[in-house]
Amino acid sequence: MHTKVLHARVNGFTLVELLVVLVILGLLVALAAPRVMKYLGSARSDTARIQIERLSGILDIYRLEVGHYPTDQEGLQALVDKPAQADAWNGPYIKNRESLTDPWGAPYAYRSPGQHGEFDLYTLGADGKEGGEGADKDVTNW
Repeated sequence: MHTKVLHARVNGFTLVELLVVLVILGLLVALAAPRVMKYLGSARSDTARIQIERLSGILDIYRLEVGHYPTDQEGLQALVDKPAQADAWNGPYIKNRESLTDPWGAPYAYRSPGQHGEFDLYTLGADGKEGGEGADKDVTNW
């Protein structure tokens, strides 16, 4: 009696094939990640610049209605909560407090009177230190 032994071929990938694919994916991520991070940092700086322009316009509206910019003590909170000395306050001027936070999670810095104008509004960038380049660059209203 002659019996044939049939070997069933199992479809799938071998361990070596999977390792090759993982190495290729790792190389692609290593090459692409720096570019993606560069664009992400640039997008946050652009967002901060837009938010500062928006907040500057809102501060101008506040001044038209109240008669002065918020003091240093009142800060940007005056756009959300009515200060004690602001009888003509028609706020809140912004809907949420998160608008007072930069894209890196730090509150926007505000000075009134400012060193560069009637008020200074700025963020120190990703590193939280003055100066810097790229994502670490300060974003200001002056």
